[in-house]
Amino acid sequence: MSYYWTSKTLKNQRRTQNRGLSLRLMVLALVLLAGFVVLGFSCRSSNSAGRSRLPDADSKPVATLRESAAEPEVFQPDNVFTWTIGNGDTLSAIFDRFELSRNAMYQILAADEALLALDVLRPGHILTFTLDEESRALSEMELFIHPGKRVIYHRVNDSGFEYEEIILPGVWDQELLQGEINGSFYLSAIAAGLTERETATITDLFKDQLNFSRDIRARDRFQVIRSRQFVEGEMTGQSRIEGVRIFCRNRLHSAFLFEDGNYYDHKGESLVRAFLRYPTQQRFRVSSPFNPARRHPITGRVSPHNGVDFAMPIGTPVLSTGDGVVTRVLNHPFAGRYIEIQHGGQYLTRYLHLHRPLVRRGQRVKRGERIALSGNTGRSTGPHLHFELHINGRPVNPLTAKIPMASSVPRDKLTLFNRRVGELVALMEPAEEQVARTASFEARSDSI
Repeated sequence: MSYYWTSKTLKNQRRTQNRGLSLRLMVLALVLLAGFVVLGFSCRSSNSAGRSRLPDADSKPVATLRESAAEPEVFQPDNVFTWTIGNGDTLSAIFDRFELSRNAMYQILAADEALLALDVLRPGHILTFTLDEESRALSEMELFIHPGKRVIYHRVNDSGFEYEEIILPGVWDQELLQGEINGSFYLSAIAAGLTERETATITDLFKDQLNFSRDIRARDRFQVIRSRQFVEGEMTGQSRIEGVRIFCRNRLHSAFLFEDGNYYDHKGESLVRAFLRYPTQQRFRVSSPFNPARRHPITGRVSPHNGVDFAMPIGTPVLSTGDGVVTRVLNHPFAGRYIEIQHGGQYLTRYLHLHRPLVRRGQRVKRGERIALSGNTGRSTGPHLHFELHINGRPVNPLTAKIPMASSVPRDKLTLFNRRVGELVALMEPAEEQVARTASFEARSDSI
């Protein structure tokens, strides 16, 4: 009897212990489950907080204009988003990233045909997209190039966009950069604060009178007056060379920018070789003149015609109108195959709708050199060459614009030019040193 009750008691105790263990395990499982729920909610909150505002529910994360945590967060509507161009970015890849219509991209490229601003997107440029609040279709795209220049592409109807180029003049500040040449002029100029582009402009100015690898000696000196553009206190990255003096042994080489956009030495002699007025040997009929308010023959909308069209057979040799460096050899869906050439710091030419380019990017070309064969590529109504001339970043009529054709400053402008040279030289050296140096060089044929 005693054994029976003892056994029964032990069994009851085990049941009680098992129930307690089961209860503790259930509570532990509930605690763990609650922890996982809280952790998952926290992760989702953290992820959502780290993303930019999306243009719609299905879009991918967007990089905003400013991402620094130190700067105050600026509210941005959910129909406006931005992208800062990085290395390797292309317009089509950016449109795909934001799931924007390829049709809208081609409409914008069609509007950009006269400007070709979107053909070379550089790191640091910023694209801002604005969607229609109801349809979520792209209604506007802005290209921010620098504080002094941006381009806005507005939708005008379901089939097209128009562009508006906004250029702010800003303020141009002058500064003197000078140094002694040790090693090479290029390295010495970079050490003095000049950029690669500015150094290339200077060497190009003196290419006909100075061999920088043979004529330059150690301890030769240079002085450069550079102007840089500022808009609301922010530097745009735009600069121009206004005056240069290189003291090479007992000889002075100089270049001064005049009001006509050309460079002359201290005697008023031109440093820029004359340009050709026409980009072909034979004269061809002008099928469409330069017209900033032209109505496009295909779309019917007002679209600036920033060049002159010459009707000519496919395969006609196209000539560079001046000495320069090829900066673009590209294929555009509307401009077709085209070439761009930079002539010094002020002049740029473009040749569109080509059949075949004969030069490559970075190549130096001479005035009158064959650079391409004319064609009918891109959006075109027939075989022709579209020729553009830009001066100081602005398209001008290449058939009437003032281009380097004379060999010296016009006689009636000589007094004004000499005053300009005097102002720049005064910035380059103290008055007493200027007087001594002037007397020294007046004793030679190359006096200032």
